[in-house]
Amino acid sequence: MKKIIITILISMFYISSVSADMGVNLGASVSAGLFSASGKEVDTGPNLTETTEDSEHGEAAFSSIFLEKTLGDRFTVGIDWVLNTLSTETTEARRQDKTSGTSSANVENKIGIDFDNLTTYYVSFNVNENLYAKLGMATVDIITKETLGTGSTYGNTDMDGTVLGVGYNASFGNSAFIRVEGNYMDFDGASVTSSTGVNKVTLNNLDGVTGKLTIGKSF
Repeated sequence: MKKIIITILISMFYISSVSADMGVNLGASVSAGLFSASGKEVDTGPNLTETTEDSEHGEAAFSSIFLEKTLGDRFTVGIDWVLNTLSTETTEARRQDKTSGTSSANVENKIGIDFDNLTTYYVSFNVNENLYAKLGMATVDIITKETLGTGSTYGNTDMDGTVLGVGYNASFGNSAFIRVEGNYMDFDGASVTSSTGVNKVTLNNLDGVTGKLTIGKSF
């Protein structure tokens, strides 16, 4: 996906140099926001099933590039791709885990998560010359990084979500523009199961609000 988007951007910059008024917008953004998540782990132990629930919140900052196509005076469709990987802190816990058969041992587990290739496909509607509203669908890859005392591993997965936003657009000379935008992101749940089938981690909810500063150019 990364290579495809970069190729498209380079191609559009080249094409725009020989074709006027394409109705194409290109640019880059920086975002910062607050996110919260809740989830649970189900541990099928040798004698009983234990469920642990938890919720966390944190801050995140990231940069992105985007490509848009205007559809008349009111609508714009676009794709926004986040350049950097967002990582959680690694958590550690020592507990009784099932190792094999009916045996269990006091083991140390470490796990962290990378959120990679956060991509948003969206439609924006121009309320007036400067104000606009946005509706989009986001997708992100979830890469687990774990060291489990049992020797098992978790697989990777992905999540889809919805993005709602409002913003202000100001145009300058040479078709340049700057935007200030606020977004609400709400992702569906996701689950991963350990390779031994003993542990299952479920992310029930991930949502957040972000502020976004964008600079770009119209062709």
